[in-house]
Amino acid sequence: MTNCRLCPRGCMVDRVAGSKGRCGQTADLRLARAALHKWEEPCISGVRGSGTVFFSGCQLGCIYCQNEPIAHGSIGRAVTNERLCDIFFELQQQGANNINLVTPDHYVPQIVKAIERAKILGFSLPFVYNTGSYVTVETLRMLDGLIDIYLPDMKYLNETHAREYSAAKDYPMVAKQAIAEMYRQVGSNVFSDVAGEPEPMLIRGMIVRHLLLPGALMDAKAIVRYLYETYADNIYISLLNQYTPGPKVRTHAVLGGKVKKKNYDALVDYAISLGITNAFIQEGEAAAESFIPDFNYDGV
Repeated sequence: MTNCRLCPRGCMVDRVAGSKGRCGQTADLRLARAALHKWEEPCISGVRGSGTVFFSGCQLGCIYCQNEPIAHGSIGRAVTNERLCDIFFELQQQGANNINLVTPDHYVPQIVKAIERAKILGFSLPFVYNTGSYVTVETLRMLDGLIDIYLPDMKYLNETHAREYSAAKDYPMVAKQAIAEMYRQVGSNVFSDVAGEPEPMLIRGMIVRHLLLPGALMDAKAIVRYLYETYADNIYISLLNQYTPGPKVRTHAVLGGKVKKKNYDALVDYAISLGITNAFIQEGEAAAESFIPDFNYDGV
């Protein structure tokens, strides 16, 4: 991190010396929340909840970000690697089904140390890596053998959208390579019965998420087709309709509106027409407030 290249931005700053990278963070490990969360996919959250750890900052910087307060680094409390390890055990004691690392890419070296320490101390819950997929293969390889479940986004195949909405024209190529590396590490999905849960839980594998954006149905269909043609039903695809325009895009010509129900239904129908059976969908109009917790340093 003295010459940071953890993400494709490759800003090369010395984060250890206190400089901030494109992620908006120095080498100080900063968290916004660590608590049980029951709004992930059913095989991740279950009844008891997923032990989510929200990291401050993000290298992608999407203009419509649904977690803007933490992604832009305005919220975050510095903790040590040892404290992060302790948090894993505290969430386990609260009944978490897994440890869910949210937007973690720019802290991989610290996370590796915390997970290794936890495993030495006997920690046994699965680790979930919850990412926007704008991360290098080299960074992901540092996690090989430590992550049990990958929960990546695939935001765009359309380079114009990637450039305009995330200032990352290379996102489609980067995400394809990143997701391929994740799949190499964990392989096809494995489920297991877990005490206290009525349905089997995912203990190893991958769920790829796509949040349908206004005016982006064609790109969404291309993403679904690419994922199915590449991975078939060896992974789950999660189609999200919970997009809500934030303050920065409420006057945007496209992103200022909500996703039309008929467009989301068309995306689901398209996935079915391809033959996809391993998928999650959201029924009705998903309220963003249900999925975005308060970032109040709970559990940090």
